[in-house]
Amino acid sequence: MADFVLPELDRLERLIERLGNRAQCEIVERIPYEGHQFPIHCITLGSSRPEAPALAFFGGVHGLEKIGSEVILSFIQTITGLLDWDEEFAARLQKSRLVFMPLVNPVGVYLGTRANGNGVDLMRNAPVEAEGATRLYCGQRISPRLPWYRGSELEMEKEALALCRVVEKHLFGSKLSIALDLHSGFGIRDRLWFPYASRKTPFGHLAEMLALKENLDRCYPYHIYKIEPTCTEYLINGDLWDYLFDRFAEQAQEARLFLPLTLEMGSWLWLRKNPLHLFSRHGLFHPILPHRQQRIYRRHFLLFDFLHRSLLYPAGWTALGERQKHQYTRKAMELWYA
Repeated sequence: MADFVLPELDRLERLIERLGNRAQCEIVERIPYEGHQFPIHCITLGSSRPEAPALAFFGGVHGLEKIGSEVILSFIQTITGLLDWDEEFAARLQKSRLVFMPLVNPVGVYLGTRANGNGVDLMRNAPVEAEGATRLYCGQRISPRLPWYRGSELEMEKEALALCRVVEKHLFGSKLSIALDLHSGFGIRDRLWFPYASRKTPFGHLAEMLALKENLDRCYPYHIYKIEPTCTEYLINGDLWDYLFDRFAEQAQEARLFLPLTLEMGSWLWLRKNPLHLFSRHGLFHPILPHRQQRIYRRHFLLFDFLHRSLLYPAGWTALGERQKHQYTRKAMELWYA
């Protein structure tokens, strides 16, 4: 166990102990800060075949938004229980891979800050320049004392590089993969965002994205998510998922598909119910009351299960003929880019 107090890390390491040899666990990076070494853990479950469909979960990229880490930890706890008896779930894992990186920015979670220990906003840290993004929140290199600091132009931060290595190792070789990055703090609705955040260029897998959305709408017509490209809401510099998707597109064969998604939990709703939480350090980004925390922990499990099933049975949304793909693309352009 660590020699500093970080409850989320302690909970993660206890879950790793419970998983035992049913999972592959590694420390992909250690982040030094004030004499301590903060580990970044990666957990993989299921098939080790590189081409197997893969679903990956990332949390804590912004340390202040620790609810993302806690939702992932809660999901791992559920999976740990299922593995004790659920043969159907075990059969799923023989054909697919789950990847978990719950604490991408452990120092930020420890400090209760958006940035890492160097003052860098990891979601502004990639070498991606946005089109017409001039406002401070789009990412700046003026000073780490100001928010949304991008860091050095010459080298990405250790945490960002660790995330990229995990994605490249566990997702890029897969024929079909989805990454889900959990954040909080934008609006009163839960949103599912897909690239791009740096430009209004239509996403490369636009037809498949709309087909997946329509499956979700049809199967769960009362779901809570607004699905849209990130650029609908804002444009930012240095987005890690724009960077990774472009790298994937440069090297991928046509038969492979990679969907990086961001789950942006609408935490302003929690604040609206109790405005005094605005005066708490985590109040804008994290549910303070225990009953609200527990509700959020379980709120997104239906989505996680839907994405996992979609990877296992992809024919209805990925095997699109030319005419069908053209129709979906035209419909998506009208829906998201008109």
